[in-house]
Amino acid sequence: MTSQLDRLRQLSTIVADTGDIEAIARFAPMDATTNPSLLLKAAGLPAYAPHLRAALANACGEDRLQDACDRFAVAVGGEILRLIPGRVSTEVDARLSFDTDATVARARRLAALYAESGIGTDRLLIKIAATWEGIRAAALLEREGIHCNLTLLFSFAQAVACAEAGVFLISPFVGRILDWHLATGGEKPATPQDDPGVRSVTRIWNHYKRHGYATVVMGASFRNTGQVLALAGCDRLTIAPELLDALAQSDAEVTPGLVDDGERLDPPHPLGEPGFRWQHNEDAMATEKLAEGIRKFTVDQRKLEALLAKALD
Repeated sequence: MTSQLDRLRQLSTIVADTGDIEAIARFAPMDATTNPSLLLKAAGLPAYAPHLRAALANACGEDRLQDACDRFAVAVGGEILRLIPGRVSTEVDARLSFDTDATVARARRLAALYAESGIGTDRLLIKIAATWEGIRAAALLEREGIHCNLTLLFSFAQAVACAEAGVFLISPFVGRILDWHLATGGEKPATPQDDPGVRSVTRIWNHYKRHGYATVVMGASFRNTGQVLALAGCDRLTIAPELLDALAQSDAEVTPGLVDDGERLDPPHPLGEPGFRWQHNEDAMATEKLAEGIRKFTVDQRKLEALLAKALD
């Protein structure tokens, strides 16, 4: 049987949105992505217990707790890379989302820890929240050869700014956009193509293709397989294990949702910081969801720190 997942692989690169080693081994994605929430879950899995102990034992510097968290994140990323041929995304502390210099410094530290493990930047993406400060940090890191994955991306302004900055990859969120529309009284989409999250990614993807931007578009944060399949043809799709399993169990046909029509346009006028801030501010959904996402990642980062702090005492 040729599954929907197999058919989808012919149209888009599949990325696993999980730190679960067993799930990654089972679905054999090209890449994998992690975040503080996934690292917190990993910290409770027996498979990662040795890495947690090693991170604590080797922690050093003025802030041993921070160093232990970074070392654990890199250890999880290293285990994932044993199972995939591509890259793993490792996230910078969300509390640095409005500090360009601190974001750059932390990204360099993560890359250095990976290098100590024998893992080069060709296997790594640094995840950074798509604030203006985060996008500026990514622009600097890209010039150094440290490629970035700009996450918590909800607005068209964020996507345009990332492309203009030469970011390697963006992760526009689909499900959280739908969540906001439903929570604010919007009607349930009649079809997946009507889904506001699907429409957002489609607009970004078309803009990139028509203007010749090399930045990779990776649809993320899916709530159902309908959203995933509506974006078949997107450069990459990062999908949670439960949805990967549903796609693997179905043998239904997969029709391309995104198709390059070949139209090419001249580069648009650069957005710039004032334009970015105003256009992003005009999008209530994006403004609220970006702030909420940063807060939620911070909550899980603090929980991970609390877990490690007990062992450091």
